[in-house]
Amino acid sequence: MKKLSIILGSSLLFTLLFYNEDLGLNWAIFGLFQIGLIFYFFKEKLVTRLHLVLVVTSILSCFAFAWYGDFPSFLAMALSVVFLQFKTQEPNLKLLQVFPLVIVNGLASLGRILMFSQYIPKRKVNSSFAKQLIAYFIIPAVFLGLFLMVYSFGSNHFSAMFTDYYLDIDAWQAFVLTALGFYISFTFWNYWIPEICYQKNELLANDFNEEVKTENKNSFSFLDIDFERKSGEITLFLLNALLIVFIVTYNYEQFFEIVEKSKLSSDTHERVRAVIFSIIMAIGVILFYFKGGFNFDEKAHNLKKMAKIWIVLNGILILSTIIKNSEYVLYFGLTYKRLGVYAFLILAIIGLLISFIKINRQKTNAFLFNRMLWYFYGTILLCSFVNWGNLITRYNIVVNKGVEPDFLKSLNYNEEYRQQYFPDSSIDSIQFFDKNRDINYEKNKSFLSKALYYEFVNI
Repeated sequence: MKKLSIILGSSLLFTLLFYNEDLGLNWAIFGLFQIGLIFYFFKEKLVTRLHLVLVVTSILSCFAFAWYGDFPSFLAMALSVVFLQFKTQEPNLKLLQVFPLVIVNGLASLGRILMFSQYIPKRKVNSSFAKQLIAYFIIPAVFLGLFLMVYSFGSNHFSAMFTDYYLDIDAWQAFVLTALGFYISFTFWNYWIPEICYQKNELLANDFNEEVKTENKNSFSFLDIDFERKSGEITLFLLNALLIVFIVTYNYEQFFEIVEKSKLSSDTHERVRAVIFSIIMAIGVILFYFKGGFNFDEKAHNLKKMAKIWIVLNGILILSTIIKNSEYVLYFGLTYKRLGVYAFLILAIIGLLISFIKINRQKTNAFLFNRMLWYFYGTILLCSFVNWGNLITRYNIVVNKGVEPDFLKSLNYNEEYRQQYFPDSSIDSIQFFDKNRDINYEKNKSFLSKALYYEFVNI
């Protein structure tokens, strides 16, 4: 009964928050309401430091969305609330399972909503309840209805009390919002976890079980373990040699060859793409060779050394790319893409460090994904909290790079600083007229549809 009450209450709140409203502050209020329900009804399950962290980040991400109302803050809020619910209700399942479960439940709920017996509690209606229902409600309602009809025929003013008004309600919108709110609330609170998720959860463990530690299985049926180990050593030796040559040529082209300024952008993009694919494949190689028994193979010393050298060389490649991206920023200023390159490269370094720890501490492949999920989540949170558009604008104005009006207009949440840079320019007024009109439009929205940021912008 508690779960059904929560679903119905959440559905009602969703309808009230979104009726005749755009997407805005209402999402943040709805998210905070879900957090409050989790904390109130399941506070006895919030026992670990992880739960406390998720409660705090969920609340902060809701405030971030209330302030900005953009997609990164919405994604951070959605992930935070879903992670909190998942780790509260299913603390033993690995968080990686939340993504397929969201998809599965999003589809399954379309049918499970019709299985009323699964979530509507069964009640026995005894004779006493039936008597009360008839005596206190049905009989009075029948007589009241009959006399209302009689009195309505006898007095126009009396009849007008019940006929000369209408409810100004968009019935179709109310129906759609109620159905959508019920669907979201049902999926969030009455989710279904297939039995296979519990059975396969151990595959996502960070540590190997004792059987794997003692049994060194080969990956290919046609190669015994000694040949496979030697194959790995040769492969990683050749890859290391190839990577050294690539790093030398890569850095020579980046820092010693003279490149036309007009081609610097395209060349940098091509090299960054090459590094991205290189890092992804590098981590894939590590995962392939150290997915099982080689982690505990006493004869795999050379293989492990080659793998660690491979990781270090890839780290050098990433540092070279960071330096080149920084040079690109010095030439042309900051953009969202260039900040994104920094974010990816930092995550790549973290991924390599975790791969090094995985080999050194003999962890499973799932250890890498479990750890990287939290760093990815942290990156999403950081993106939602920081006003990157204003940061880019301030930096570019200080260094006098990337200050073209069209570019500054394309950045978000930089209105005041941008207009300080173009104080009295008639050209600026024409170019930014549409942007200011959009800001006024945001300011004039109803309270539940607002992004609070625009309430504090003076244009």
